[in-house]
Amino acid sequence: MTLPPLDRSTIWPYEDGQPGRFYYQRNGNPVVAAAEEALGALDGGHAVLFPSGTGAAIGLVLSTLEPGSTVALADGAYYGTGVAFAALGRWGLRHVEYDQTGPPPADADLVWAEAPSNPLLTLPDLDAAAAHPAPLLVDSTAATPVHLRPLEHGADYALHSATKFLGGHHDVLLGVVVCRRAEDAERIGAFRNSTGNVPAPDPAWLLLRSLETLELRVRRQTETAAELARRLAVHPHVERVRYPGLGALISFDVAGGQEAAVRVETGTARIVNATSLGGTTTTLETRTRWEGDRIPANLVRLSVGVEDVERLWDDLEQALARA
Repeated sequence: MTLPPLDRSTIWPYEDGQPGRFYYQRNGNPVVAAAEEALGALDGGHAVLFPSGTGAAIGLVLSTLEPGSTVALADGAYYGTGVAFAALGRWGLRHVEYDQTGPPPADADLVWAEAPSNPLLTLPDLDAAAAHPAPLLVDSTAATPVHLRPLEHGADYALHSATKFLGGHHDVLLGVVVCRRAEDAERIGAFRNSTGNVPAPDPAWLLLRSLETLELRVRRQTETAAELARRLAVHPHVERVRYPGLGALISFDVAGGQEAAVRVETGTARIVNATSLGGTTTTLETRTRWEGDRIPANLVRLSVGVEDVERLWDDLEQALARA
């Protein structure tokens, strides 16, 4: 991939007195357009870029549903998605949680699955979800197109927080909706532009940089995560390990409760105690500070980077020994 020039222009001259493809940055930018083309190719659809993953979720819902509509949201999905939907409740949006390992509720106007869910790492029954008459969105942030292309499994939309694995270096804040149908992308893009929920060229350029190494990074991260999950599963200070068999996310429950889990997250030397996920640097954190009692108080989420597996294991092992 050849990276395009980083064009920060907010205006471009008219062509023979008429607006061309690019004329005002809110309505389009060459770098954003290049990123959308690359993202669409990855998931096999038509991409619309947003300034964050939550921005993408809000843009999709508001451009697709009406007041009184119901979103069936996967139980245990990223907590911020439910927070965003709750904020839209005053405008008439209703959301209900459902067990995504089975069929969605019959009265849903939009089915929202997550593959895998974050941080409980369940996988949806995509056949059951696709069989529902409502449109299906799959948030495949954690799987990435390397492991899952939801449109090939009957989804109408794939969503990514591109801040995570697609960006991959903890320096990009973006989100994307990839649509099966071009007309859906046109509708969502028009709504994005009219509401000003538009991405800037700089993070779009950094995203293009990152996509060149996406498969290399994700394959390495997955291989390391699978090995760490195997070792954690037999560690005496770990009660439970969740790993779906793909991707770089692991969650595990530390024996000894919440205080022991905090000692693990603050006791590593190489692994960074920080939020977010998907970068080349391994991070971990307890999630109860954000999610409350919807998850176990002793749950630690581990996002595996590209470091040497033995060094990562040595770090985890010494932190667990002190827990």
